[in-house]
Amino acid sequence: MTLEAIKEAIAELPNTEKTSLATWLNAQDDEAWDRQIEADFSAGGAGMALLEQWDSEIASGNRFLLTNS
Repeated sequence: MTLEAIKEAIAELPNTEKTSLATWLNAQDDEAWDRQIEADFSAGGAGMALLEQWDSEIASGNRFLLTNS
């Protein structure tokens, strides 16, 4: 099935089913986001180097303020 065929099928759904589909798709996206964050901040993940740098700076007394700009 092509993406165009899926789009056409969705366009024909009743609004209540479109809402259910959107809810399901959002849940799928949320789960994928959670998995990515978990992977990034697990040992060896892309975010760990940043966390380690911040921990090092804090431990050495280099503190910084977070502000809302």
